[in-house]
Amino acid sequence: MAGDDLGNVKPAFIKRIALELIQKFPEEFTDDFEKNKMLVQKLTTIATKNMRNRVAGYITRVMEERRKIKNEEPT
Repeated sequence: MAGDDLGNVKPAFIKRIALELIQKFPEEFTDDFEKNKMLVQKLTTIATKNMRNRVAGYITRVMEERRKIKNEEPT
């Protein structure tokens, strides 16, 4: 069906928070959602579970993409 491969639209503030965290703590985050969720909770003052999970999910997606790109680079 058309549109099945479209991604989820993330609000700009979710992306901004996630990218700032990745920039400040690049070695801390991985492509493991559960680990990222705990790190987001520890490193931020995000009040709601929903927002924390959305930030952690976006971080997980970014880290997965970076890992794939890194693995595809010829040595």
